[in-house]
Amino acid sequence: MASNGIQSVSDSVVADARAPKTVLITGAAGQIGYAIVAMAAGGKMLGLQQPIILHLLDIEPAKQALEGVKMELLDAAFPLLIDVVTTTDVEAACKGVDVAVMVGGFPRKAGMERKDVMAKNVSIYATQAKALEKHANPDVKILVVANPANTNALMLKEHAPGIPAENITAMTRLDHNRALAQVKNVIIWGNHSSTQYPDVNHGTVEGKPIKEVLKDSSEWLDNEFVDVVQQRGAAVIKARGLSSAMSAASSACDHIRDWVNGTPEGTWVSMGVYSDGSYGTPAGLIYSFPCTCKDGKWSIVQDLTIDAHSAEKLRITADELTEERALALECIGDAAQ
Repeated sequence: MASNGIQSVSDSVVADARAPKTVLITGAAGQIGYAIVAMAAGGKMLGLQQPIILHLLDIEPAKQALEGVKMELLDAAFPLLIDVVTTTDVEAACKGVDVAVMVGGFPRKAGMERKDVMAKNVSIYATQAKALEKHANPDVKILVVANPANTNALMLKEHAPGIPAENITAMTRLDHNRALAQVKNVIIWGNHSSTQYPDVNHGTVEGKPIKEVLKDSSEWLDNEFVDVVQQRGAAVIKARGLSSAMSAASSACDHIRDWVNGTPEGTWVSMGVYSDGSYGTPAGLIYSFPCTCKDGKWSIVQDLTIDAHSAEKLRITADELTEERALALECIGDAAQ
């Protein structure tokens, strides 16, 4: 039990009589995980009145670092933090969780083929999927952050048929937030990769349609703006020598918060969700769409006008996801032999 319990509450953070929510964070000793745990404990993920229990999972070599993360969480005396469980046992980590943020994954290393990386992640997500299906709460909400996020989420779904497909999502909120810094109601379509399509055609600036405000800058919107959003992660790596961690963690919290508590009226967010074929995308992919959220459920925004240029961009990113799915399913087949 965290020694602080729910004492010493501040004026802005007040733990009420709600039952605590249990949140699993995998890869919790890593850069992104380390940032997420503090934000979640501080109320950014589930709200400033929601008590929280954290389950932190990482691999055996990170066990000592994981204990250090727990020590810091307790030392920070977060008013909302009820308990912290650290473990390298995936089944123990998944017990009773209400929200799972899947940050842990196998990164591509120099000399590795794409299929080798996919096979590693298929194995990781197969194990975690089965543990979540068996031990998590039936309505667990899952966000996959580790790349390839969309396909990792799809493989998790394949290995956990008992978890509703709509409860498994992938994070494109970081890309959305990167664009949101410049335009309201932007959309990230498709894959969390360089083929993603940051679409500003429905965006606004100071309440006015962006196409009207920047009517003489359509080339910038269709080219330079898209490139800036697509390549922002690489720019961060070049600047700090490390990948995005703080912004990725913040975006994961934003994704969960809006999913659980709802999106503000008149806005949408980008979420990688199980495609139903909307906007001509292939059904059965985890594809990023504009979504609104209410009462813990997401809905794809419908009836947006898609011009020929955008339709082609949507097709390109869907094709990449279709290829990734085929490769991942091939890896599953190989593992079963």
